[in-house]
Amino acid sequence: MLALRLLFLGSIGALIGWITNLLAIKLLFKPYEAMGIPIIGFKIQGLIPKRKAEIAKSIGATIQEELLSLEEIIDQFISHQNNQEIIDLIKVKINEIVGNRLPAIIPSAFKEKIVSYINDVIDEEAGVLISKTMENMIHKATTNIDLAGMIEGRILDFPMEKLEEVVVKIAKDELKHIEILGAVLGFAIGLLQGIILIYM
Repeated sequence: MLALRLLFLGSIGALIGWITNLLAIKLLFKPYEAMGIPIIGFKIQGLIPKRKAEIAKSIGATIQEELLSLEEIIDQFISHQNNQEIIDLIKVKINEIVGNRLPAIIPSAFKEKIVSYINDVIDEEAGVLISKTMENMIHKATTNIDLAGMIEGRILDFPMEKLEEVVVKIAKDELKHIEILGAVLGFAIGLLQGIILIYM
């Protein structure tokens, strides 16, 4: 009889612990919009929807300042560019222009000399010019592009239902463990209360 009472109290505690943790997990997201509770006049809203703007701003700033700066993105892009390919492309284009634009009366040997001279100038100057252009691009991009703001905007535009779905999918096992832990702790507290009630 005593064991049954203890088991009953433990089970009640487990149920309360499980429901409490389940509600706490649900209240991370729901309700999406602030909802007034009648009589007490208290408003309730999910933690993440309520603080979405702050979270979005914090994530944007963290990514830009600590994880992935705009300079790193552009540097990565530039480091994978082959300057020689760009120089060769310029040469091909200039050769086409010289071949098509110079009058036909100019001897082909003279045209070849012009093309050869231009190619030599490109080989000498283009590398430096491309590097300077890339540096200017980096400076302008870092001045004009707000990476943190872009990330913040994308997060703010992301539907809350979809965000909840993504988080629950990723943390499914962990959330289930939290529910189970609530039941286990509730059961232990229920048993303890039963023992205290019986022997006090």
